[in-house]
Amino acid sequence: QVQLVESGGGLVQPGGSLRLSCAASGSIFSINTMGWYRQAPGTQRELVAKTTSDGFETSLDFVKGRFIISGDNAKNTIYLQMNSLKPEDTAVYYCHANLFVLGYGPPEDYWGQGTQVTVSS
Repeated sequence: QVQLVESGGGLVQPGGSLRLSCAASGSIFSINTMGWYRQAPGTQRELVAKTTSDGFETSLDFVKGRFIISGDNAKNTIYLQMNSLKPEDTAVYYCHANLFVLGYGPPEDYWGQGTQVTVSS
């Protein structure tokens, strides 16, 4: 019904940059929020940043000033520009969307397959 496809992960040196993309497709009526979570080995998945359809953005303190979330409502796509990357940013990054599916009732949560980001020299 709905798919979230991520791209842009990889290996980067400390201080470097990466840009993640996530495109939502399928039977989408409208999107409430889209965002990025991450999960490092042995830890819980945590919110990195999210944005709403009216442009309100939230990001966690540990990424403020380094990561920028943006979106293209017409393409149902969000981006995460990650700058000044640190080894502790190493994790699998997951795209998340809370959206209304065509023909169904309450909004539902969807997840992408995850993309690995490794920050290492």
